[in-house]
Amino acid sequence: MTFRKILLTLTGAMMMALSSAHAQEGIISVDSPHSVAVTMDKLQAALESKGMTIFERVDHAQGAANADLELRPTQVLIFGNPKVGTPLMQCSQSIAIDLPQKMLAWEDVGGGVHLGWNDPAYLKSRHGTTDCDAVFEKISNVLGKFAKAATAQ
Repeated sequence: MTFRKILLTLTGAMMMALSSAHAQEGIISVDSPHSVAVTMDKLQAALESKGMTIFERVDHAQGAANADLELRPTQVLIFGNPKVGTPLMQCSQSIAIDLPQKMLAWEDVGGGVHLGWNDPAYLKSRHGTTDCDAVFEKISNVLGKFAKAATAQ
């Protein structure tokens, strides 16, 4: 086998491994040492302390239980602030379909808890935004800080 074939084979294997590791394209997630409920409580407190509006907290596991179905703990917190969201929509008005912001906490099959959110860089690409790098970077940093507050010991 030539070096080129070996390199192509390895590259293909790496691409397949990366694609399965990134099955949740466009989502950033971090592990949480807390339960889903505690993670979301901490997130909500952090958001409220910074003046964010909490629109809704959706408990999907409770919804499933109400329908006599089972689902591991899964909650979504929907939040926003026009001072943050409006600049995004001024960059790409279609991004309004992805607003207000959301964060998802879920328990995996092994009992691990994760907190995830839409990657602003993915949203920038999804909506074909060619400018506004500073706005997207600011949003990314802010969401990361909220996630850190929610998952801190």
